[in-house]
Amino acid sequence: MSQQELFRKSDFNVNIQKVASPSGYKGLAAFHKYWGKKPLECLTFLMQKLSSRDDIVLDPFLGSGLVAKESLDLQRRFIGIDINPFSIDLAAFFVNLPTFEEFSEAFRYIEQEIKSSIYESYQLHDGRIATHYLWEKGALSSVWTKNNGERERVELLPEFHDKEIAQQFSQYTPYHIRKPIFFNNSRVNSTNELTLQDIFTARALRNIDLLLETIKKCPPALQKPLLLTLTSSIGQMSKMVFAISQRHKTKEHVAINEHIEVGSWVIGYWRPERHFEINVWNCFELRAKKLLKALQELPEAEQYISIANNPHEVITNRSSISLVTGNCNTVLEQIENGHVQLIITDPPHSDRIPYLELSELWNAILHHTPCFEEEIVVSNAKERHKNKKAYLRDMLRFMQNACHVLKVKGFLAVIFNARDSLSWEYLKSAQENMPQLRYCGCFPMEYSARSVVQDSRKGALKHDFILIYQKIADMSDEIPYHLLESIHGWRNEFPKQ
Repeated sequence: MSQQELFRKSDFNVNIQKVASPSGYKGLAAFHKYWGKKPLECLTFLMQKLSSRDDIVLDPFLGSGLVAKESLDLQRRFIGIDINPFSIDLAAFFVNLPTFEEFSEAFRYIEQEIKSSIYESYQLHDGRIATHYLWEKGALSSVWTKNNGERERVELLPEFHDKEIAQQFSQYTPYHIRKPIFFNNSRVNSTNELTLQDIFTARALRNIDLLLETIKKCPPALQKPLLLTLTSSIGQMSKMVFAISQRHKTKEHVAINEHIEVGSWVIGYWRPERHFEINVWNCFELRAKKLLKALQELPEAEQYISIANNPHEVITNRSSISLVTGNCNTVLEQIENGHVQLIITDPPHSDRIPYLELSELWNAILHHTPCFEEEIVVSNAKERHKNKKAYLRDMLRFMQNACHVLKVKGFLAVIFNARDSLSWEYLKSAQENMPQLRYCGCFPMEYSARSVVQDSRKGALKHDFILIYQKIADMSDEIPYHLLESIHGWRNEFPKQ
């Protein structure tokens, strides 16, 4: 497919119904479990309606990085900024994907090199390979395996051999993972004394080290995709995988035959007393094969896209994309006035999710050390001194900087929601005190990534708002409602908290 054909395919108008009711993530968009991913239908629609080909689109809180690829597919130039180095790596990966053949060959090499060695650490006395171990209060209570050629699991009572092989790795110390930095944050169940050994079994750490060691032997261009594949599966390799218990009942409602299913890890570093240890190779292989399937369904890129680390390269049209790790205010204040047509961003929603703290395992694997001091967030970790007053000050500064870099008649789309009215103050203040940045209206955006935790938690938010602002020369400028008023739920009023 030529670049022109790809552009025509990408530049169709997104169905307005899909904006109101987005589909769940699939394919490439489902590759990584980065929290807070927003519907691509909404992002694409806004880029199509509020910018044109060759315009600059900017996301100063890049997050999952999906918008970078969408922007380039729509033939826009793009600047992405994030304090989280992992986000920059993920966005760069989306922009320059490996081919199916390249990634398949690298995966086969790793499989040939270490699969058998990893499998030996899960081998049962009869030669079968364990898929899961169920641990209860530090004791092994069940071992799962499969018979050759069969998909159904076989549940076994642990034998001396199983306990002995686990004990062989008990003193293992990982050497390919940076020591993580954790804080005393009850919101995500972390303490500053939390270690890798608290989060993983020693056997899992040894096998993760084997993967990291072998990935380093692969071609440099494929190392980052392989490392991201590992980070995408790291949660399922940990002690944070819950055991979900269901009890079958007789007609007399007497509980019998407890049935246990594998849960997932949720937001935070929760380590249940009853948890699974899952075969590390199986976790890695599953994610690698899902990525291979997604790559197979995509058109192959015609050429490598050079990514600049200086936004000036995009402004001067010497590069189509720049990705910068850093505090967005510091970076925005270095960008020349009036060059950006559209800022579309999902900033920190006060104290909802501490993304950088939650990304620490991923950054430790990638050997990135984030600048936690520069993060704009409200954190329950008191030692970080990230309170709401500082957050509101930094976010108002962001609104001022956004106005500075926008073109006249350019747009700012802010994705936001919060339960308390104080968290909205920076948006209200901008509306009242920055006449050059005029509020146009908003519409609700449903979450496309369904969450059992989110859906069942009392008082949980069910959608975000997308608030639209436009930079104007004077108050006589007309508001271009024709671009947005067809959106379901559009209203000119500010959201009620």
